[in-house]
Amino acid sequence: MSNLEQLNQALADCQAEAERYRLLAEQSTDLISRHTPTHEWTFIDVNPAIEKVIGYTPEQIIGTSGYDLFHPEDADNLLKRAESVRYRSGIYTNVYRYKHRKGHYIWLETTSRTIRDKDGYPQEIICVSRDVTERVEAQQEIKRLARVVEASTDMIMFCNEASRKITYLNESCYRTLGAEENKPSVFYLDQLFESDIYGTLVKSALEHASLHGVWYGSITMKPPENGRVAEVREIIAHRNRAENMRVEYYSIIGRDITLRKKAEQEAKRHQLEMAHMSRLLSVGEMATGLAHEVNQPLAAILNYCHGTARRLEDNPDDIGTVKRSMELITKQAKRAAEIIKRMRSFVRKTEYQRLSFSVNDACIEVSKFLNQEAADHDIEFQFVLDDEDTYLLADKIQIEQVLLNLMRNAIEAYSDCEATSRPVIISTQKNGTYIHICVEDEAKGVSADALAQLFEPFYTSKSSGLGMGLSISRTIIETHGGQLWVESDGKAGTRFHCKLPLKDK
Repeated sequence: MSNLEQLNQALADCQAEAERYRLLAEQSTDLISRHTPTHEWTFIDVNPAIEKVIGYTPEQIIGTSGYDLFHPEDADNLLKRAESVRYRSGIYTNVYRYKHRKGHYIWLETTSRTIRDKDGYPQEIICVSRDVTERVEAQQEIKRLARVVEASTDMIMFCNEASRKITYLNESCYRTLGAEENKPSVFYLDQLFESDIYGTLVKSALEHASLHGVWYGSITMKPPENGRVAEVREIIAHRNRAENMRVEYYSIIGRDITLRKKAEQEAKRHQLEMAHMSRLLSVGEMATGLAHEVNQPLAAILNYCHGTARRLEDNPDDIGTVKRSMELITKQAKRAAEIIKRMRSFVRKTEYQRLSFSVNDACIEVSKFLNQEAADHDIEFQFVLDDEDTYLLADKIQIEQVLLNLMRNAIEAYSDCEATSRPVIISTQKNGTYIHICVEDEAKGVSADALAQLFEPFYTSKSSGLGMGLSISRTIIETHGGQLWVESDGKAGTRFHCKLPLKDK
């Protein structure tokens, strides 16, 4: 083959190779472009993919400034060596916003190389670009979610399904657990709960989440040494959708309830203070009757002493008389002591105490406390008590306070009533898991307007008193998980109903 033939063959081979590269460039879905190495970054040539990527045809874009289509904030990324720019072996990769023909911006990832002559001067820039808008927006969404998670006041942690190791804690977690974020501690889920709670409630919640995807509830966490009180409220199971939907990890969401607990304790303390004040006021209102009730045994003791002294003057050796007198004096002294004991028990200031006690016995004991006041108003207590001696698990003093308020209201209902029969009927009836207590009078009843305001603080129809008794009574009953309400037709009596959850004997 002659030199000319060899040259022609080489030329044909080069043309075929060039044609293959042209076809490759034209068929590529990536935008391939050539630009001037000037500040304007003018388009010299582009492949047809430009129309799908940024909406321009090659004829519309060639010869125009590529720089003008950059988003103003991204135009100088390469010069500034922004975080979005990577460089390796003479190739730059840049992620930036570029203006579409329709006016909106898309995200492009461009790999570029500068072509230089033999003296090192730039001749043109070759770029390969692709639309990465979906990827960038997904990354931005993840970053936004991460910022929300990190800034959340709720505790958010990720827990490995197999090892139960906590792999992530947000700032609220570190603060609640008393740990330092810059010195992260290794936590395992069982460290955050009491052992019995972890073995029952926590494991059950994880199993529920693994089966149903999510669990909602309330599980109190173990207070750390330097941390705060918290509770888990939600557990989400995250599955590997590529591998048989196996649970990979759990998101555990909790809340710092220190302030809530403090507020609850403050509210409970305030309620106890109000209840105690109400008891003191009740005793103050009953002072005359109580004094009379205490005076009766004291007067009897004094009479027995005088009588014994006179008998001994007549017959110093009458030991039998002295013995009988001492027995009677002892009985009356015990009676007086019991009255004082009952009064001191009622007015003493105590913390909330859950005790198991008989409902029927409590009703009878409270009525004894009001014996003198009832006698002064010609009131007769009548009891219709449940045959089964039912027991409550509650604060006995507070429940007795409610019963006292209801019985005194029933007694006072007869103050402007001329009825000769004046019963106050106290009934108890077990109904499933509740005990129903009713205190009823047969006086004039309460008007509809008064009924609507009866449980409001400071409402009273009496000339004395603060009007807090029924309001405090309802608060006490509701705190115990019960209900307190009233019925009256405004003509023939009033019935106060109290419903409380039971504790069997």
